[in-house]
Amino acid sequence: MKKLAIILGTRPEAVKYGPVIKVLKKDHRFELCVISTGQHKEMLEQALMIFDIIPDVELNIMKPGQSLCEISTKIMNGLQTVLPAIKPSAIIVHGDTATTLAGALAGFYQQIPVIHVEAGLRSGHLHSPFPEEGNRKLVAQIAALHLAPTPGNATNLLREGIKESNIVITGNTGVDALKWAIGKKHVPRHPIFNRLGNDRRKLILASAHRRESWHRLPGIVNAISSLAKRGDVLFIIPLHKNPVIRQVFVQVLSHSSNVLLIEPLDYLDFCHLMKQVDIILSDSSGAEEEGPTLGKPTLVLRNVTERPEATLSGSATLIGTSESRIVSGVASMLDNLEHYSATPRRTDHYGDGHASTRVIDAIARFLGI
Repeated sequence: MKKLAIILGTRPEAVKYGPVIKVLKKDHRFELCVISTGQHKEMLEQALMIFDIIPDVELNIMKPGQSLCEISTKIMNGLQTVLPAIKPSAIIVHGDTATTLAGALAGFYQQIPVIHVEAGLRSGHLHSPFPEEGNRKLVAQIAALHLAPTPGNATNLLREGIKESNIVITGNTGVDALKWAIGKKHVPRHPIFNRLGNDRRKLILASAHRRESWHRLPGIVNAISSLAKRGDVLFIIPLHKNPVIRQVFVQVLSHSSNVLLIEPLDYLDFCHLMKQVDIILSDSSGAEEEGPTLGKPTLVLRNVTERPEATLSGSATLIGTSESRIVSGVASMLDNLEHYSATPRRTDHYGDGHASTRVIDAIARFLGI
């Protein structure tokens, strides 16, 4: 039996690890230790509960207003004590957060093999997204096993000099989580669902939070305000917990009759809301995967993306962050929604729902079991 240490700290990590942990718990080849950094504590706990994940170790590093340097330092200091006590055969990090980079560095410094899930995503622009593009490129230099969601991700790694024998294409475990959530018998609990039942307006699920777009938030919010003046549309906006972001949305949109500002939904409710809406408008990496997987028109509030598969096929569209482009792009989609919906589109860019099994099989081969 091999001991694995999974390191997580944000809601997206918990969601994308959820299916992997469910399978690992039933696999007698592994002993599992889940380490939570608590990077995004409130949102993280919500996702952990839905996937029945109880961390074995809590670093509890969260406090308001921390810098990226403070977050990373606290995580590394915590893991410096925890990892020698656990003695894992490998540590697993996911994606591109501060938890990912700090966890990988802590493992590397203690000469523990690092396994990188969701490896190889590249926008080609170091500051977009920031700091995620830098984080994932740095992790690639010290990881021993790279689990790439798509062939394009694997090609990125090969281009950077990673050996082909150290790369496995698995699909994205986030698709596993989404398919599980949509297929689960669930009665949405948020009161918004009662309001949407008989609403004839076209529903747009919107969000924006990326650090590199903070200076663009006023334009994004003004575009939504302008579009909300149409009588045929309703924007639903789960407010980000970050007060920098929240303030901009509330200040401009709180009195719009065609905008609903709500608190963040739990993951199951959020998946069912995505299934119900007509359009997804977001700069979220999760939305870039989930929208096309659900076959929803997805408009991406970014100029570049590390997930080009859907945009290249037309399943998602980059519309940038300028007010004018957002207004014209969303208006065009609203006016042509029937045509879009009637056009067959690929929905399997990021996986088939079985990535978790491939991830675990790849780890087992890597560890020789």
